[in-house]
Amino acid sequence: MFRNDFTITKRQLGLLLLAVGLLAFAGVLSIDLIDAGREGGIGPAQRIALALAALIALIGLTLIPLKDDPA
Repeated sequence: MFRNDFTITKRQLGLLLLAVGLLAFAGVLSIDLIDAGREGGIGPAQRIALALAALIALIGLTLIPLKDDPA
């Protein structure tokens, strides 16, 4: 990883995107749980953020089977 000729593979990029998407999804949901005292529940901005986080995770899942081809 610290070599001069290192390139990230599609599998590594997929795992990274999957992890980021899942963490973002959990983060948005936890913000709603922590702020449980307010009314309204999940609003439109949070729904958009959840959809984008799920999309990022889905893109990551599609890259994982592509093996070790350079990204």
